[in-house]
Amino acid sequence: MERGLILLAAALMVFVAPGVQGTAHLSFATNRTVNITRDGCGSTKLCVETPADCDPAGNGTCLFGAVNTSTPMAPNGTDLSIQLRGNSQGYVALGLTANASVGITMLFICAQNSSNNGTFFFRTMQRNNTDSMLSPTETIVREIRGSVEGDMIRCEFDVPGVNATSTRTSHAITFSILLGSGTVTGGVIGAFNSTLNSGPLNITNPASNVVNTTPAPTTTTSGASSVLYPHALLLLLSVLTLSVKLRA
Repeated sequence: MERGLILLAAALMVFVAPGVQGTAHLSFATNRTVNITRDGCGSTKLCVETPADCDPAGNGTCLFGAVNTSTPMAPNGTDLSIQLRGNSQGYVALGLTANASVGITMLFICAQNSSNNGTFFFRTMQRNNTDSMLSPTETIVREIRGSVEGDMIRCEFDVPGVNATSTRTSHAITFSILLGSGTVTGGVIGAFNSTLNSGPLNITNPASNVVNTTPAPTTTTSGASSVLYPHALLLLLSVLTLSVKLRA
């Protein structure tokens, strides 16, 4: 049986830079099915996944995240609509960071509580990128919808006002997106194990991680080169002219 919960509210602010730590306040509501597909990847939403090109709508193993953004505007930042799907008996998470080696990663965690019939719950955490330590943080998260089916976790949520810099008079939209998972023991979030790091991406560009595979135009040759360069053409014309004069 599929089990899902909508989390309707979370509190205070998010921007991916050092910020205030605390506990997000969440409330729970009725069951809801969450459907996540690849529709719009590269055109209306930025998608990352492992393994490559896996199907989040299928039953196979697929850790998938998608980000749809509003038009960025300083000092308010960019509004994000995020989808996350993965397989875990604990949690799956999507992280946003300005630099995966230093500073912090804001983690959005979709989890199941196996000690409570696998019920869905949502958390936001802050990871120190230097020592990987996790700590709770206050974060605005809206319209949270989640479902659990066996070890498959799906969730969708909106995050307003995201900025890759703590300078609120400017706006930065380049993030590395992390995907990973971890354990949940007695409601306690375990260490985040990252399995994908997208590298720096412009999150407002759905195609920012799409490689252009269109081959460069090539010149077809048969045997020796069939291309006549200007100096070779002039030489050929000179020879022909000389031959005509000798026969005259």
